[in-house]
Amino acid sequence: MKTLLLLRLGLAALLLVLWQLASGTVIPETYISSPIAIAEQFYALVADGSLFRHLWITAMEAGLGFLIGSALAIAAGLALGRAQRVADVLDPFLMGFYSLPKVALAPLFVMWFGIDIGMKIIFTASVVFLIVFLNTYSGVRSVSRELVTIFRLMGASERQVVLKVVVPAAFTWVFAGLRLSAPYALVGAIVGEVIAGNRGLGYLVQKATTQFDTAGAFAAILAIVILAVALNTAVKWIERRLMPWRLAEEAREMSV
Repeated sequence: MKTLLLLRLGLAALLLVLWQLASGTVIPETYISSPIAIAEQFYALVADGSLFRHLWITAMEAGLGFLIGSALAIAAGLALGRAQRVADVLDPFLMGFYSLPKVALAPLFVMWFGIDIGMKIIFTASVVFLIVFLNTYSGVRSVSRELVTIFRLMGASERQVVLKVVVPAAFTWVFAGLRLSAPYALVGAIVGEVIAGNRGLGYLVQKATTQFDTAGAFAAILAIVILAVALNTAVKWIERRLMPWRLAEEAREMSV
C-alpha cells in the first residue's frame, strides 16, 4: 500500500515538473499557465475567502441535487422494477431522455426555473436521476424470481418481499449508480453556473477564461477536483457503512 502511494506521488511530482518546464518554453504560458502560477492564484483565492464562498455554493447545488435526484430515482426504480408492464411502456421514453445530452437542456431549465440556485439544483437532480434510476431498476429486475416465489409461498406480502428480498439484493446496483452519478452531480452544478450564474466554481472558471486568466481558471478547476474527490469519498464511506461486507471483499482483493 505504501509502495503504491509513493508511486502515485512520484508520478504526480514528475508530471508537475514536466508541466513547469514546458510552460513558457514548449507551450505558451497563456495556454497552460504553470503549476507555480496556479498555486499562487489558488492561495490568493483561499486567502481572501472567495474560494470557500464559491465552493460552498457549488457543493450545496451538487449535494442537494444529488440527494434529491438519487432519492427520487431509487423510489422510481423500485416501483417500476416491480411493475414490469408499466416499465415496458415507459422504456423507450426513458432511453430517449437518457441518450439526450443534458447540456442541451440547460438553457431550457434557465427559461423554466430562472437563474437562481434552485435551477442548478433541479438541473443537477435531473442529471443524477436517470443514472441512479437505471441502476436501481436493473438491480430490482435481477433479483432471483425463485427467491421471491419462495417468500410468496411463505405468506410474505409485497412490502415484505421488497424490504427483505428486493432492496438487499439491489443494494450493490444502487450504490454502483450512486458512485457513477456523483461526478455527474458536480458536472450538472458546474454547467448551470457556467450558463447562468454569478456564484460558484463554474462561474469562477467562466470568469477567468473570459479574462484570459489561465492560472485563475486552473485554480478553480483544482477546487472542482478537490470537491469531486470529497463527494466520491462521501459516497464510498456511506456504502461501507451500509454494506460492511464490502470491506472484507476489498481486503481480500488487496491481498491477492
